Amino acid sequence: MLNNFNLFSSDLTNLPTTNLLITTLNAHSYNVSQSDIAFENALKKSDILLPDGISVVWAKKYLSKHADAARLKKIAGQDLFSYEMERVNKLKGKVFFLGSTNKVLDAIRAKAKTEYPDLEVYTYSPPYKPEFSEADTLSIISAINEVKPDVLFVGMTAPKQEKFAYQLMRNDEIQINNCHVCCIGAVFDFYAGTVRRAPKWVINIGLEWLYRLVSEPKRLWKRYLIGNTKFIIYVIIEKILNYLSGNARIPEFYKSQNA
Repeated sequence: MLNNFNLFSSDLTNLPTTNLLITTLNAHSYNVSQSDIAFENALKKSDILLPDGISVVWAKKYLSKHADAARLKKIAGQDLFSYEMERVNKLKGKVFFLGSTNKVLDAIRAKAKTEYPDLEVYTYSPPYKPEFSEADTLSIISAINEVKPDVLFVGMTAPKQEKFAYQLMRNDEIQINNCHVCCIGAVFDFYAGTVRRAPKWVINIGLEWLYRLVSEPKRLWKRYLIGNTKFIIYVIIEKILNYLSGNARIPEFYKSQNA
């Protein structure tokens, strides 16, 4: 259920400076998590789970009257990226971009050199495959540990990036430098300029999803038209079950499935 996802309801300036796994939740990732237990686990066990989607914010407020839900506001992966880049630039520290193609990573390095002159930027383009081999993983870990970044940005699309980041952070046999590990997906392309993000005013009125749909209808129509409808159904069912639970009338079939 959506209420079982503990969303971050504070401001990014309140993020701890310790080792953190930071992931994001939107309607699409919530839908995927319903059929991918490993992905659901990675999201729920993140140190920080950001509400990256206005639909998730609205749904949480609809489902719960708790003060934390009332304080929720959308914090996109782009917002996290900008905050971390500014923070580490002031520290004259290091960031590491893991994911995407060398072309995109080259564009990121070139742009960051101008916008964040006190920042050391490192990149790694992993092999394009559904799952990494043990050798792939060891090579990635070695590259990260050689740099010892303050922030590791992971951009390999959901759910792959979250599951891999969770493996890096929660596996006792894997050790990486004390840093923030941020799963930010499409932000790599946004920052590199290979994909155009919605104008600020569109984002402010909660229609960034519509802008993306219009921009890439063939690729995204299922995600937004079918996916958003599915998300709404999930939320309505959860609302009904919450009501029945409060009135001690949870259907027996639901009890057996969720025992």
